[in-house]
Amino acid sequence: MSTPAEEVLSHAAAPNAAAAGNKDYTRANFQNLQGQASAQGGDLNLDVLLDVAVTISMEVGRARLPIRNLLQLNQGSVVELERAAGEPLDIYANGTLIAHGEVVVVNERFGVRLTDVVSPAERIRKLRQV
Repeated sequence: MSTPAEEVLSHAAAPNAAAAGNKDYTRANFQNLQGQASAQGGDLNLDVLLDVAVTISMEVGRARLPIRNLLQLNQGSVVELERAAGEPLDIYANGTLIAHGEVVVVNERFGVRLTDVVSPAERIRKLRQV
């Protein structure tokens, strides 16, 4: 019984061999990509992920506008958001909701104080839904 990869090679080799004057071909050898457990009893070593950059964004609110109204916006225009004043901001990491917070000022710069953090289990569940 042949593997799917071997079947693809055998079907692909026939037309190629005829076109190339019946030249021989060599089958590619690939390493077995089995997961390898670390020395810590099967736990994956996630240290390599700690330096991966993540984009953090804060959302004050959203609004839907017809293009006609969007084109009429100019300096001084006010766009009403769906979120009420005083409601917490949504905080996203690479587009995934991770927390809620409130705006603060730190050394004359805006910052966000986290008021509610989405649990890691909930974050993973939402990632799997996408």
